[in-house]
Amino acid sequence: MSTKYTVRDQNAPHFLTLTIVGWIDIFTRKIYRDIVIESLKYCQKEKGLEIFAYVIMSNHIHLIAKARVGYSLSGILRDFKKFTSKKMILSIQEEPESRRNWMLKLFAYAGVSNCNNKNFQVWQQDNHAVELYSNRFILQKLNYIHNNPVRAAIVEDPADYLYSSARNYEDMEGLLEVIRLSRIVNR
Repeated sequence: MSTKYTVRDQNAPHFLTLTIVGWIDIFTRKIYRDIVIESLKYCQKEKGLEIFAYVIMSNHIHLIAKARVGYSLSGILRDFKKFTSKKMILSIQEEPESRRNWMLKLFAYAGVSNCNNKNFQVWQQDNHAVELYSNRFILQKLNYIHNNPVRAAIVEDPADYLYSSARNYEDMEGLLEVIRLSRIVNR
């Protein structure tokens, strides 16, 4: 396993990309996006996750986040992925889902191919984690996250995308509470 994107400093802020296996567009449905939002809220409240920025795209999420002192970012991400995987598989099985058989087959195939899973694998094994080391790099990643839905032609203005912290940065109500980077970064 590559260590290029390993979280080395568990309490440093990181730009994170968590991707669905096979780049399956699971987050085109609200139910799965909401599972991610609720789980992130839980991680913030109970597991020491601090979120500075986020966006949920069709098959991946980006975060700028860190763990509070005394917590492990790698552990939080592991638990988040494990919980959301189980919850999404259950939702696929129980809720009306036109892609049910196709998605379950792909997630089962990914699970069989990975000895760390029993049945299904929803998230890619690794976390693309890049430690943020300068104000310029932080702002670059913040802009990248907020403009992702614009580049994907989902919205014209980043603040119009509900599943993004761009709303928080425009003093609009967001789905998650975030720590605005303007409090950390000297502009």
